[in-house]
Amino acid sequence: MILATADVTILGAGVFGLSIAFCAAQRGARVRVIDPAGVAQGASGGLVGALAPHTPDLWLPKKQFQLESLLLARQFWPEVERLSGLPTGYANYGRLQPINEERLIALALSRSADAEANWGDAAVWEVISTSKAGPWSPPSATGQLVRDTLSAHIHPRQAIRALGQAVLELGGVITAAGARQGAIVDARGWSGLVEMSQTLGKEIGNGVKGQAALLDLACPGAAQLFAEGLHVVPHLDGTVAIGSTSERHFKSADQTDGQLDDLIAKAKRLFPALRDAPVIERWAGVRPRAFTRAPMLGRHPVHPDWFVANGGFKIGFGMAPKIAKVMTALILDGEDHIPEDFRAAASLRRKNDG
Repeated sequence: MILATADVTILGAGVFGLSIAFCAAQRGARVRVIDPAGVAQGASGGLVGALAPHTPDLWLPKKQFQLESLLLARQFWPEVERLSGLPTGYANYGRLQPINEERLIALALSRSADAEANWGDAAVWEVISTSKAGPWSPPSATGQLVRDTLSAHIHPRQAIRALGQAVLELGGVITAAGARQGAIVDARGWSGLVEMSQTLGKEIGNGVKGQAALLDLACPGAAQLFAEGLHVVPHLDGTVAIGSTSERHFKSADQTDGQLDDLIAKAKRLFPALRDAPVIERWAGVRPRAFTRAPMLGRHPVHPDWFVANGGFKIGFGMAPKIAKVMTALILDGEDHIPEDFRAAASLRRKNDG
């Protein structure tokens, strides 16, 4: 399809760019997405996909935004599947985390009341025994686990391909090159952050490499697991993803190395259910991280007539449904519902401390 004139041009076919394109196209906007690498080639084409919330205590606007996004996801991703005819791997089966110190049990229990206050009846946060959880659970020194039902998971690579197809089904165009017309949204991930930093003469954000692995193990319908910084995600297609490393300094953006070997060994040591599962894929990519660690949204810090949607880092897929909604409202209606901590100015105010 040739789109003569675009109402919205989005630079970048990652989860932020395509989610905004999807919502704008649903509103009837003519959308063009430009990405020389194509769909599912950057950080959004990864393996893990843990859609996990912050703790429900010490409530902040960032946590409220994330809550609303995780709840929107329950309709957003099924609609993407319906329109595209492709799987996204989205499932809302919750998460299990070990409580390894007795003193932390009381804190975990107190957060149940925080969840009631801040999550309402949309999800629960509770403490359960490992025996109640069954064999698919992380080892716990106390025999107790945190279980929450707000967490969900998704297969990033499948989801981003389905999202791209849904944009096409709505009449949008995804192309390697093209004219920048209409409202321009910069969603180019870590390369966009690097370019902004170079232009501003100050580092506004950077790329953080992550490495992950895919195991041949069928546990569909199981909760995601989290322990000692590792996410274990049982995908619906009969695989399990584990990740990720977090590398601020790296030589190669897309090559795996001994750090992934160590991560796999750690995962198999921590989670007995994984010990005999063969590794069927190794993956590496660079995730965009703004200095605030929150997504960077709103007006572009370099091009005042542009918009920016970047800095998803580890929570990009979890934040995408809400980001798509608020960015579409800003672009098409001029309505600004972006939290102050999510604006580019918040990263510009921070000390250049890396």
